Amino acid sequence: MKLKEITQYLEEIAPLSFQESYDNSGLIVGHPDETINGALICLDSTEEVVDEAIEIGVNLIIAHHPIVFSGLKRFNGSNYIERVVMKAIKHDIAIYAIHTNLDNVANGVNAMICSALNIENPTILAPKSGLLNKLVVFLPEENREGVKQAMFHSGAGEIGNYSNCSFSQIGTGTFKPSSAANPHTGVKGEIHSASEERFEVIVESRNQRAVIAAMCKAHPYEEVAYDLFQLQNKNSNIGSGMIGELSQDTPINEFFDQMKEALGVQVIKHTSLTKEKVRKIAVCGGSGSFLMQQAIGQKADVFVTSDFKYHQFFDAERKTVIADIGHYESEHRVMEWLQGLLKQKFTTFAVRLTEINTNPVHYY
Repeated sequence: MKLKEITQYLEEIAPLSFQESYDNSGLIVGHPDETINGALICLDSTEEVVDEAIEIGVNLIIAHHPIVFSGLKRFNGSNYIERVVMKAIKHDIAIYAIHTNLDNVANGVNAMICSALNIENPTILAPKSGLLNKLVVFLPEENREGVKQAMFHSGAGEIGNYSNCSFSQIGTGTFKPSSAANPHTGVKGEIHSASEERFEVIVESRNQRAVIAAMCKAHPYEEVAYDLFQLQNKNSNIGSGMIGELSQDTPINEFFDQMKEALGVQVIKHTSLTKEKVRKIAVCGGSGSFLMQQAIGQKADVFVTSDFKYHQFFDAERKTVIADIGHYESEHRVMEWLQGLLKQKFTTFAVRLTEINTNPVHYY
């Protein structure tokens, strides 16, 4: 199959527009039209992983972390990043990364952690803003239902767990067709008035082109009158971290033991155990210290994440318990999850998990 078939599917799950500004998710090495015979899934595309792909005969590596975060000025093998890219190109191996875009979707990395820890009813801890637009279009009465359904079908009007959300108001529209116009109604050269409906819907930025195209195709007017406004409303389905609750109050030591077993954690670095029992749990796969205040603000008993620096542990201020479980440990479950999705979607396509533990952190 073509590489673009796989990447398009992955980007339906985690659109690239959802990644953070510093990130470099997407196709890093390879051409979309390349024929792919199999994929190797890993957390980090190290030199050993590229060697593994060569050995087992697959020509696509799907990694969580991008091997390249910023521009490379030369390729002479002076560091592991250059060596990985050079070796992948030499052996015609494509590399694809699905990183913070997968962190930021509601069913992504943080949902996996919640599932492993039996956290119920998880919601986004820090929803993102700037990803929603309001689309306003003016519809003639006799055609309005057809245009609405075309817009809803292409993804307009979705807010949280609700779909087909809209607002309408009836008014009067006026226009004067020129001699070159081909008006749906009215007479060339004469001012015409018509009963129209002002129809408003929320549209995610990633869907706006498809929605506008569907709207214009279904709309009877030669010139469709519409407005598009960027909103600062937060998108409850997209953002960083998650928070939810255990089914009952649980002794914190018991919760820590369950977490170590469920996530393969060897060591938990934590602040003072200020709570004997815990229930409300915030999580963030990877480096999550930037969400400290959100976890406190939503009264999380425990904040499960990684990569806290020494002085950042003081930020808990005994209001929550920081549980730093390690970067790799918080994210490695994503590999099996991606393998399952790809096997289900492409039933005859070979998808393998790396046998190499790419965790650069070891414990003695």
